[in-house]
Amino acid sequence: MSSFLRGRTVWGVSQRLALHRPNVRVFSTDLVADNFVSGSSSIYVEDMYQQWTKDPSSVHPSWDSYFSSLSKGLKPSQAYQSPPSLGGARMQQMPQQRETSMPDMAQVGSVEKMVKDHLSVSALIRAYQVRGHHIADLDPLMLESMRYEFVPPELVLANYGLGEADLDRVFTLPESTFIGGGQKQLPLREILKRLQSAYCGVIGVEYMFINNRDQQEWLRSQFETPGVTQLSPEDKKTLLKRLIRSAGLEDFFAKKWPSEKRFGLEGCEVLVPALKSIIDVSSSKGVDSIVIGMPHRGRLNVLANVCRKPLETILTQFKALASSDEGSGDVKYHLGLSHERLNRASNRNLKISLCANPSHLEAVDPVVQGKTRAEQFYLGDKTGDKVMSIIMHGDAAFSGQGVVYETFHLSELPDYTTHGTIHVVVNNQVGFTTDPRVSRSSPYCTDVARVVNAPIFHVNADHPEAVQHICEVAAEWRAKFHKDVVIDLVCYRRSGHNEIDEPMFTQPIMYKKIKATKPVVEKYADKLMKEGVVDESYFKDEIGSYLNICEEAYKTSSKATSVRNMDWLDSPWEGFFSTRDKSKIEPSGVEEDTLKHIATVFGTEPEGIDVHRGIKKILGTRRELTEARMADWAMGEALAWGSLLKEGIHVRLSGQDVERGTFSHRHHVLHDQNKDKTTYRPLNHLFENQAPYTVCNSSLSEYGVLGFDLGFSMTNPHALIMWEAQFGDFNNTAQCIIDQFISSGQAKWIRQSGICLLLPHGMEGMGPEHSSARFERFLQMCSDDPDKFNSDQSPTYEVDQLRETNWIVMNITTPANYFHAMRRQVKMPFRKPLVLMTPKSLLRLPEARSSFDDMLPGTQLKRLIPDQGGQAEQAPDGVKKLVFCTGKVYYELSKERHHKQLENDIALVRVEQICPFPYDLVKGQIQQYPNAQIVWTQEEHKNAGAWSYVQPRIDNLLRHHIKERRRISYAGRFASPSPATGNKSTHLLEQARVLADTLNLENVGGMNGNGNGNGGNMEARH
Repeated sequence: MSSFLRGRTVWGVSQRLALHRPNVRVFSTDLVADNFVSGSSSIYVEDMYQQWTKDPSSVHPSWDSYFSSLSKGLKPSQAYQSPPSLGGARMQQMPQQRETSMPDMAQVGSVEKMVKDHLSVSALIRAYQVRGHHIADLDPLMLESMRYEFVPPELVLANYGLGEADLDRVFTLPESTFIGGGQKQLPLREILKRLQSAYCGVIGVEYMFINNRDQQEWLRSQFETPGVTQLSPEDKKTLLKRLIRSAGLEDFFAKKWPSEKRFGLEGCEVLVPALKSIIDVSSSKGVDSIVIGMPHRGRLNVLANVCRKPLETILTQFKALASSDEGSGDVKYHLGLSHERLNRASNRNLKISLCANPSHLEAVDPVVQGKTRAEQFYLGDKTGDKVMSIIMHGDAAFSGQGVVYETFHLSELPDYTTHGTIHVVVNNQVGFTTDPRVSRSSPYCTDVARVVNAPIFHVNADHPEAVQHICEVAAEWRAKFHKDVVIDLVCYRRSGHNEIDEPMFTQPIMYKKIKATKPVVEKYADKLMKEGVVDESYFKDEIGSYLNICEEAYKTSSKATSVRNMDWLDSPWEGFFSTRDKSKIEPSGVEEDTLKHIATVFGTEPEGIDVHRGIKKILGTRRELTEARMADWAMGEALAWGSLLKEGIHVRLSGQDVERGTFSHRHHVLHDQNKDKTTYRPLNHLFENQAPYTVCNSSLSEYGVLGFDLGFSMTNPHALIMWEAQFGDFNNTAQCIIDQFISSGQAKWIRQSGICLLLPHGMEGMGPEHSSARFERFLQMCSDDPDKFNSDQSPTYEVDQLRETNWIVMNITTPANYFHAMRRQVKMPFRKPLVLMTPKSLLRLPEARSSFDDMLPGTQLKRLIPDQGGQAEQAPDGVKKLVFCTGKVYYELSKERHHKQLENDIALVRVEQICPFPYDLVKGQIQQYPNAQIVWTQEEHKNAGAWSYVQPRIDNLLRHHIKERRRISYAGRFASPSPATGNKSTHLLEQARVLADTLNLENVGGMNGNGNGNGGNMEARH
């Protein structure tokens, strides 16, 4: 096409210039404006132009004149001229015979009306595509309060100047519709009938906001093509059988345990055949593994009839038996599984994982996505053809919980995408007791999905064949386009929020209708009987057959004497535990040659990359450190991760700005200053056949991204998965993941995870939002008992402590200890989450460096670092104060102690691993300094930090194990509701007082055991 038309739209052409010829598309300037975003308008003009270049007589004279003028260089606004004639006779003249005679006005008017009516029909078709879902028959209860408030005016025929008299007129269909089914012209009556069938029946489709023409066209074909939803008699029988199993299990539960909560599926029994349809299609497309997340409603039914977990195992959960293995367990409708079975539709083996989930309904969403992405990563599945995810939602939670939005926004990010997720909303039209009209502001609960242009399929859940169709389309969409899609199953709850709840208190009108509504399985059976597909005896036989299956499973479950939590693992690590010595942690030291090689590569300027001059300076510093055999924090980190990569351990670091590091210390991705998308990642170029290093900047999300990385960590125990907060303070927006999954996951679901939380922490005068990772919260959730102190004489004491705790909490002060902490995560014979307070000012503090000697074979993590740099250790009897502390305050205390020349009087001991508490090492330090006053110093406020965790544990040691009258006292900031002051001068004053109170020797010997000590004096001054 010539340059004057390329990329332009003909806006100035009058409607009366539109073509009325069978071989040329009807074209409207108004329609052009409507369709411009999809790029379809210019296609009409381009096609017409191409036709004109071949044969000018094949287009209307007005277009001939227009294109001729453009070819001579006129602007589009100048190229239009009134056509010589709109009469039918003039259309037959050859170009050389054209005249400028006046047209017959009656003929002109007739043609203009015909063109206008064709344009109106085209606009009407588009209106149904855009707005038809608003008047679809979606509610099985037909509640007036749930209907769209009015019929959109775009769907009213009279608004287009058309009426009853036009219904039998034949119109040419635009190419933007498939309702013709091969026919290019249809009567208006048939056009409306087909449009209403496609868009206003029991399916409502939202897709016209998608800004991709191919995707729009494909979706149109799936819903507009006549007869596309029809099923064969055998398919209808299969669908009925699946409904019978779904409804039959709920009936069986209700009869056996009428007063037991189970959050049954009554009212949305179609969910089971819906999921099975998705799985059938996906399996036939090559999917081998499906990761599922769902809230509690219908979970037991999905476990039994979709995942095919043995029914007797599920029934055992109703018997209130004690557990025969580890873990406290969880209620039955929170549990997950991992199961492999044959998919009969595709005749392929399929692994299904259903993730355990608490009652925080949508919290599992990012966990599912992380687990899915991990499986794809380790299988080399870069397009999601082998592994996929399905997430189920409730309507109120889908619209009400922000993590849904956070998860959707991960869907297209390079390091977080799962290449398309199928979301299924079980739309009860009520949330617990709350009406949708007061629980959301959007017309649909699914509107959040529009932010990523996901197509949304609404369907009346009492019409199983329609449900099956949209599920198959959704699975096809995901396989073809690798993008998210949402299925909105509009249904109801036959019971209240649970089986013992009374819904009539708050939804009397709704539940009167529900009581009068026949179950969907009976409705569908009646339909098939009328069609002659089945008869009544077939229906009853199938019900009886499934009831017998349930009864046999019940008899088997009655013989059980205990439940096995191991049966509910959603992430089994085959062979991991059986190949490791449970009482031994493998060494974490590394040979010096390996350390030097990693450090050298880490400090080398890459060839072919023009790096920033500031980066060149950083690389120079790294080379100097390597030459001196020293490591700062960034170097210690690189040595730890690089050595793991050499050993075949995948390392993944995720979070906001982690590539560079919040404090510009890491720089694991070097950017060319002149070429976009040209980068170099040194840790991926260390060794041949090394494991991959994945460092990925995330969206500005904590809840969603931490959940994602937790899910990633569940898949493969032979990996180091880390999430870093931009500042540790921001982990509080991910508190749900921390509380519900990380802290308690092993106890509830036997779910081990080695995920590491890197949380920058420290009072640096940066204000209340950038100072505290809320150290105390993690310590409060530690499962170790302050009054329990097993013998420290056991050679396996350290590993036993680690095995028994729910997680590890540390505040370390040296790069070497960071190095060992990272490597120990992988060397342990089990997996525990690590919560690590990471530094800010220590990143560049010269004193906070480590020699390579501290990372060589034979070295290990120091849970506690005794006094260094003074004479206290040489004459312990003369030490007046034994100060325990953790984190960067140690360096400030050490500097001030040296300034005041108190090295002989005060011993400074760093507790690097707070939980599990190093009783054995702390005990040894206390006994080493028998005459010293014992003080805990922290820079955090008294109601924060580690004080409330440390104090009862050290007192327990003193009372019951060392058996002394000494008690530990506190030195630090006073209690405060805010984590830190926002005033720099106040911060400096507070910090000076912390140091002064700690190093003050005036009150030594005056302790009364009340736990206040010098810290009490500090509080009094405030």
